[in-house]
Amino acid sequence: MSSGEALRLADGRLAALSWGEARAPTWLALHGWLDNAASFSRLAPRLVSRLGIRVVALDFAGHGHSHYLAGDGDYALWDYCHDVLDALDALGLERAPLMAHSMGAGVACLLAAGLPERVERLTLIDGLGAVTTDFPAAPRQLRKGLMARRRPGATAPRYADIESAVTARVAGSATPIDSATARPLVERNLEALAWGEWRLRSDPRLRWASPVRLSSDQMLAMLEAIRCDVLLVEGEDGILSEREGMAQRRAAVAELTRRVLAGGHHLHLEPGRVNAVAEAIATHVHGIGRR
Repeated sequence: MSSGEALRLADGRLAALSWGEARAPTWLALHGWLDNAASFSRLAPRLVSRLGIRVVALDFAGHGHSHYLAGDGDYALWDYCHDVLDALDALGLERAPLMAHSMGAGVACLLAAGLPERVERLTLIDGLGAVTTDFPAAPRQLRKGLMARRRPGATAPRYADIESAVTARVAGSATPIDSATARPLVERNLEALAWGEWRLRSDPRLRWASPVRLSSDQMLAMLEAIRCDVLLVEGEDGILSEREGMAQRRAAVAELTRRVLAGGHHLHLEPGRVNAVAEAIATHVHGIGRR
């Protein structure tokens, strides 16, 4: 595993990790909720070797080493599109391929729908679109979001050592993850305190419920608007296979290739699964080149 070269983008607001030569064709990588750029620390070096590219993985606002969102508002999915656009501008890229996991895949899909001229192709890892709330549940979702903001401010968790932080991530993860897979994410998200403890860097507001979400019909419209090539790599034990409406979402994307591989939601970071993910992505890209 390579830790990558540390970058600061967008006047220092965004942090990133980079693998590969600066002059190589650049892919921008987008992580999932509560993760960070280290999500791609095992996959990126393999893709650099196989494809001769550069991978720049962002820390979204409020995650990893990036700055928190200004003010006291909440984080909306579409706001992360500006993180991607700011990163593209800072790297001098008019358009680029996006490689995205989970929540990052939702951001990538929105950007490809709304500003297709900035997105060359999509490689989505166990994510297609975003979590939605349909009209009957909208008032309840709004209540959750409003109440979250009214509660007293949360503080970042602290841990006696790195192992304790890894254990907490494994135990509290929204999807199953083991310690070997979680460790790179946790290590990048920790800040050492003067008295020997460790504190999470990520903004506690990231856990607030969103007051407003797109509906399933709106999300389908976004997916139908995507016109670039899309590779969807799913984990057999990931979050997509049993989620309602996924077949309809896949059918909405005009140029989608689906690969289902052994592994969980973070299959691109699982030590025993990452080679297969890299091979699937490289094979697809080489196939595009032969068309």
